[in-house]
Parts: sequence; C-alpha cells; structure tokens
Amino acid sequence: MATVELTFSALPAHVRTARLVATAIARRTGVAEALLDEVRLAVGEACSRAVEAHRVHCPGEPIRIELCDDSGRFEVTVTDSAPSDDLEQVYQDDDGPPTAVNGTALASLLPADTLMSGFGIAVIAALADDVEVYPSAKGLRIRMSWPAATTGLPAA
Repeated sequence: MATVELTFSALPAHVRTARLVATAIARRTGVAEALLDEVRLAVGEACSRAVEAHRVHCPGEPIRIELCDDSGRFEVTVTDSAPSDDLEQVYQDDDGPPTAVNGTALASLLPADTLMSGFGIAVIAALADDVEVYPSAKGLRIRMSWPAATTGLPAA
C-alpha cells in the first residue's frame, strides 16, 4: 500500500493543487479515465468545504489530505481541524460516527445552519464510489474511494 500525504493552508488557490495531485495519483493507481473527473470534482468539493470551515474557525491550521491505494481501491481522506459540533450533535445518539453516507439522507439530517456543508457532502457522495464522514469537535474527516486497477503505485 502506497500513501501520499499533502497538507495545505486554508487558501482557495490550494484547492486546485489538491485536485491536480489527486487526479494524477488516481491515474497512476489505475482509476479508469471515465472516473477521473469524478475524483477531481469530489476532492475539490471536500477541499473547498475544508477551506471555508478553516477560514471561519481556524485559518492558521493546515488541511490534510491522504491519498492511498489499498485492496484495488484509490482512497482519498480530507481532514480539517474546524470544530464540527453541529454535525456531531446530529449523531450523538449513535454508537459513533456514521460508517457510510447517503448524501440525500445526510443533508436531510443536518440542521439548517449547516445546510451548505451538507450539500457539499451530498455532492461528494454522488461523485465517489464509497464515502464515509466522521464529524467531531476536533474537525471533520471525509473518506472517499473509487475502484482502481492496480494495488500499488509504480516506482518512480
């Protein structure tokens, strides 16, 4: 399993770089050409959501992206450090964070003041093959994945 980690400051200009890196690694991992636009758009949406959350709550903290290939899947995890108390409140009666997300269901569960965040997550859920969202008071982690043809990145 190969992993690439990327951190960037909460500036909208860095979202483009994250999309480019994710698309390049997805291509090298063996994600079908037909899915590369979905990878690019989903990663862009997750990073844009994180940038906006950081600009409001913690502009000095970096946003973290982890890209890896595991068991024939290309996986991207975008983690922010902005408090997600409003999202965590929605799931407080559960045994933990949701293990899977249906964008429409998540959007309908979100309080009105987090509608835009829920909309972004709904877009991601429509673009990615598999999505998990982990909200907490310490930030939000969005994991998304797509099928890949190979199980490892080729050596450079």
